[in-house]
Amino acid sequence: MKILILCTGNSCRSQIAQGFMLSFDNTLKVFSAGTEPTEKINEKAVAVMKELGIDISSAYPKNVKQYTNEEWDYVITVCGGANENCPVFAGKVKHRLHFGFEDPAAVIGDTEYQMGEFRRIRDDIKNKFFSFYIKEIKKQELPKCSCED
Repeated sequence: MKILILCTGNSCRSQIAQGFMLSFDNTLKVFSAGTEPTEKINEKAVAVMKELGIDISSAYPKNVKQYTNEEWDYVITVCGGANENCPVFAGKVKHRLHFGFEDPAAVIGDTEYQMGEFRRIRDDIKNKFFSFYIKEIKKQELPKCSCED
């Protein structure tokens, strides 16, 4: 199973989603990228994932252009900007999905408030992607019944 998760900067939401998907099932091939990648991953995203025992500190933003010629089981956008600016893939994409999440990096307030919003959005991402994993990925692994009634 090969999955590409896209957002605009590839510094928060897509990195968090990739971290969760790999934590659910490390046999999946999960990548993340941005339509306009930033220079580095957001430190608050790294911190809130570390709280759950998931290390994304070695992740770095990548440009979606490096993936457009590949084949994908799923291409999932996690922000409106990436959804609207999702490139055309020359490779085959079996399923194109959009799961929109607020941008935690855009939250204004003191550090405590910002971290609270990062945690809330992190948890929203976890819940949505876990539901996707159970309903879409795991169901494909179940054996088909060949019995007749």
